[in-house]
Amino acid sequence: MISQFGPFVSFQVNVDQNGQNIIGDAANECVISVDPTNGNKMTIAWRQFNDVNSNFRQGGWGYTSDGGIHWTFPGVLENGVFRSDPVTNSDEIGQFFYLSLQSDQAQSFFCDDLWRSLNGGQTWTLLSGERGGGGGDKEWFTIDKTNGPGHGFQYQADDGINCSGGGVEFQRSTNGGVTWQTPINIPNGPVYGTLDVATNGNLFVGGWDTGTTFDCVRSSNAQIGNQTPTFDQVTPVNMGGSIGSGGINPAGLDGQSFLAIDRSGGPTNNNIYMLASVVPPGRSTTDVMFARSTDGGASFSAPQRINDDPVNPSKWHWFGTFSVAPNGRLDAVWYDTRNAANNTDSQLFYSYSTDAGVTWAPNVAVSNPFNPFEGYPNQSKIGDYITLASDATGSNVAYAATFNFNPNRSQHEEDVYYVRVSPTGTPTPTPTPTPTPSPTPTPTPTATPTATPTPTPTPSPGQITLSARGYKVQGQEAVDLSWNGATSNNIDIYRNGAPIATVPNIPGFYTDHIGARGRGSYTYKVCEAGTQNCSNQVTVRFGGG
Repeated sequence: MISQFGPFVSFQVNVDQNGQNIIGDAANECVISVDPTNGNKMTIAWRQFNDVNSNFRQGGWGYTSDGGIHWTFPGVLENGVFRSDPVTNSDEIGQFFYLSLQSDQAQSFFCDDLWRSLNGGQTWTLLSGERGGGGGDKEWFTIDKTNGPGHGFQYQADDGINCSGGGVEFQRSTNGGVTWQTPINIPNGPVYGTLDVATNGNLFVGGWDTGTTFDCVRSSNAQIGNQTPTFDQVTPVNMGGSIGSGGINPAGLDGQSFLAIDRSGGPTNNNIYMLASVVPPGRSTTDVMFARSTDGGASFSAPQRINDDPVNPSKWHWFGTFSVAPNGRLDAVWYDTRNAANNTDSQLFYSYSTDAGVTWAPNVAVSNPFNPFEGYPNQSKIGDYITLASDATGSNVAYAATFNFNPNRSQHEEDVYYVRVSPTGTPTPTPTPTPTPSPTPTPTPTATPTATPTPTPTPSPGQITLSARGYKVQGQEAVDLSWNGATSNNIDIYRNGAPIATVPNIPGFYTDHIGARGRGSYTYKVCEAGTQNCSNQVTVRFGGG
């Protein structure tokens, strides 16, 4: 199924080997991750029901290498193993990770395991061992991608129904997900919420406290590997309501809460944002609400409504989610019934903010309407969440919808779709050439900066600005380059005046694995491919060792 709504095109992900719909299955709860070294490579994970007449589900996934136009669905993580609540993430060198909740059909236990893909999501390797990830029901996880001592650490939190059997818990892995440390209870027990890491390495967990407020909880020392993580700041957050369930999604949640941090390096750097579809007081339907912190989570703004239609107690704005782009833009999507006479047929809607969420662009519908009550896989819901991942120019969205008709059941069925959204309204992905990959060091190291980069100049309008960070991987020199301001599809990378690679402009990041040891001095610039429109030059110098 390719479903077009105006300029926006949704591509089905859970397809057979010929790219066609698989009649009679169901797929929902989809999570998307993008390779930051090549934005054409993405993976989406979901709950796969091979037979809608059974509640048995497995860990499905699909991958693309052409920007989301064509998807391959190889199968499930393990045949015959009951799985749910998929979560994926990617690190800065393009490794994908898949954290999966494992149980049995009787749901007599809830334990996670962690998988890794080194080939763009084509295949997965179990790192943690069966159920070795600890965790539990509705787990979320994140990866520390900062330059600090916690670089590469992985963090997860669950909803209190877990492998160890006690409380809403946090767990940490300091070796890339192979082993996970003893669970620690999170103050106030926030559930159904995500985690993120600020540029100073501080970890934040956001979630609903199951009452009338949400919480933002900080750990300053989770990044210190030889210390037991503690939580040193707990801030209540008013989101204008509470998490709801039922109604538009009879056996599921109407949305979860999402926390994300701005790491743009600009004036909004380290702002903390929270968003959720909540039930306002006196209502039974939901609005998409947002709050921000500009002081490291010590306080939050008053809740702000993002869906811009007139308040109507019959309308739903559900499964709200968002992400922060590398340039600080905020992208949000959700299901919306504002255009439905029956108040249930839903469309995917999109809005964005370029001023830290103070104002939001007029809401735009980006999908055809669908009936969320059809295609239930022996479980009356379309999952509990959807997700998106943003880059400099737009965002990649994974969502479930019922566009396909199943003639055997005389109703539509749940499938997973990908759509590209952007402030410019240019939705259809255009694949760019895949660069020749650089060697990837194994295992993923903790980056130890040893270089002295040239300060990044203040950008002028239309100027490409470049910054660089040097470090050593097992003694071998590597340099991370990041840029902004370029408008071309591709970028030429120059080292010491010679071209070394041509890469996609998005996401504005490239790692030069030099491989040399000892001392060295390297001067870099980047140019719009085939032109002399180039950035400033940045010199990175390495000492001995």
